Amino acid sequence: MPNERTAGEQPLPEGRFDGREAFDGIVRAALSAAVRQGWKELVLSDPDFADWPLGERASVEALQAWSASGRRFILLAQRFDVVERNHARFVPWRRMWDHIIECRVVRAEGSNAVPSAIWTPEWCAHRTDPERSRGVSGFDPRARRELREAIDESWRAGRPAFPASTLGL
Repeated sequence: MPNERTAGEQPLPEGRFDGREAFDGIVRAALSAAVRQGWKELVLSDPDFADWPLGERASVEALQAWSASGRRFILLAQRFDVVERNHARFVPWRRMWDHIIECRVVRAEGSNAVPSAIWTPEWCAHRTDPERSRGVSGFDPRARRELREAIDESWRAGRPAFPASTLGL
């Protein structure tokens, strides 16, 4: 049955969330759902990903299990130095799966702030107040469309960043 879950599976949350623990749980649930449901595309967007649980073993294991041919992973940020510094397990995974990952950096100017969000074709989570980790998540098609439009707008203003390797002469 499609709605049955095995022990330890986290359902994708719907509605408002408040606080760092709630947001961390949402990220973990999203990565787990990406594996279970075989999402073809996963978009993570945040000014710097400083307080995301990307460096956790479980997060990288979920991303590894999700990674496959035909997948697309998009990372959008205002800066990636925090990712490199704070998410030691995530960085090697990013290097290994460079062929499915696109990273862009956006200079935040005025209303061009990068949203703090997770977007998938079926579900999304948007931290409307990243400082307090408050926001909303769910399956609403209109909310997903509006969030994707905001992400796409930032994406167009960005430039490639966070390379898998640094080549030098």
